Order: sequence, then C-alpha cells, then structure tokens
Amino acid sequence: MYDPTQLRTFLAVAQTLSFTQAAHRLGLRQSTVSQHVRRLEEAAGRQLFSRDTHSVELTDDGEAMLGFARRILQVHEQATAFFTGTRVRGRLRFGASEDFVLTRLPEILESFRHDHPEVDLELTVELSGTLHEQLAAGKLDLVLAKRHLEDPSGQLVWRDDLVWIGAERLRLDADRPVPLIVYPPPGITRARALKVLESEGRAWRIVCTSGSLNGLVAAARAGLGVMAHSRRLIPPGLFRLPDRSGLPDLGRIDFVLVHGRRRGTADAAANALAAAVLAGGERLRRRDD
Repeated sequence: MYDPTQLRTFLAVAQTLSFTQAAHRLGLRQSTVSQHVRRLEEAAGRQLFSRDTHSVELTDDGEAMLGFARRILQVHEQATAFFTGTRVRGRLRFGASEDFVLTRLPEILESFRHDHPEVDLELTVELSGTLHEQLAAGKLDLVLAKRHLEDPSGQLVWRDDLVWIGAERLRLDADRPVPLIVYPPPGITRARALKVLESEGRAWRIVCTSGSLNGLVAAARAGLGVMAHSRRLIPPGLFRLPDRSGLPDLGRIDFVLVHGRRRGTADAAANALAAAVLAGGERLRRRDD
C-alpha cells in the first residue's frame, strides 16, 4: 500500500521541514518530492503536511505516519539485506554531539547493532566542534553534530531554531550582564551566543562552563543563568525564555551527518548507520517526558 520510495521522501521532508532541502538530500527535483508526498497522501487518504509559501509543518496524521514509515522502511531494509546476502562488517568510529545525550539516539544505535552484528561500533560523545576536528584528523568515520552557519559540509538531518532556555522562574535584569551557561570552546552554540550578544551590544558574563550537557542542565535548573539550545531538544525542567526577556534572536542551527575520508569496510558501515539515522531522525528530536 505504501511505496518505500515515497516513505523515504516523506521522512526527508518531515525531518527538514523543507521540500527544497529534502530534494537536495535525496538528489531529486523538488517537483518529484512534491509528487511523492502527494501520492503518499492519496494512498493514506489523509493530509500529512500543512504548507504555505513560508513554512511546512506536520499535521497530526503526518506525526502518526512518522512512526509507521520508519518501521515499514526498517523491515523493508532488513528483508532486502537478508535476501541479497549483503553483510556489513568492520570497525566504525561514530561521533555524536552532546545534544543527543537526552534523546533516543541509543534506540537507533541498538537497532543498528541488531541489524549489523558484524560491525564493531565505537561511540564518541563530544562537543560538535571537537567532533568536526576529530573527523578532519581521521579519528572518526562518521559524525552526527551541529555545523557552523558558513559551513556547507554534511548531509542535513534537520534544521531547528536555536533559542534561549533557563529555569521556569528565572528573571533577567536588563541592566546587568546576561549570565551565560555554556560549553567550552570550540562549542558551536557558545560561539553563536557570544556573537549575537556582542553584535547587539549586550554585556554578558559566563557563570558556568561544562563539556557535559548534564552539567549545563544542572546549572540552568538551579537558576544560575541562560543557555542557547535547540528548540526541539529542550531538556526536561527547562523552558524557552519568552520574547519579553529582551535577548537577541539566535537564528537557526543545522544538525548534519558528515562522513570521514576512510574507505572500505568503514565506509559501508558508515553509510548503513547514516541511513538508519536519517530514517529514524524524528526520534532524535524527541525526548522522554
């Protein structure tokens, strides 16, 4: 009933919330992406996206289709691998940024290890900037991380708003420096937060630095200050600061998959894991309440 090709296109649009970005990811024309989505909506008998000239959003039925699409594609890929006899094997050094500590990335990795038991998966959790450096140095084979605005490299997993978050009762004094909770250099959100504050002429002071997301969250929950964070990955117990807080807009942030230069068995394993991350990308944007 549901064409796997159309389901893959649907997932790409759902994860990027952009027909243009989905077309770029899949190597298709935008008209083809629109056609795939339209045919899938016809097959389901439901509208999966609400869209206008400015935005694309999932409908409630589209949210429901996410889980079905992921499971259908997973079974399809398992069957294909079984009957073609393909076996992915070898050592794979995978780096994931601290942003995913509180998400369901472990579920994706568990499924990947079940489907590819002959892959020796080594996981590194670090700051996005550090992961990009390690990838360039040949120490990693695949990285899932944020990228700088001016960096075109990597395959877009999704694009999100970067927002200011803090404790629910936190109140900022407009006459005092903004208290910042940040990752150490080369943290990408740290660099963005400092840049926008300086461009607006806002004074700031760093009240907490930690290379661990859990450390930052603990400081924020204690009401020590504010931190820049992905809107769809806000940790439990923290809240987006309202516009009346007077803090400048942080813009958007891209989460991407970037492959290393190593070839051979690691390349095949990296491609398989990248496909699993892209297929299950919506789980990365959700946290357990």
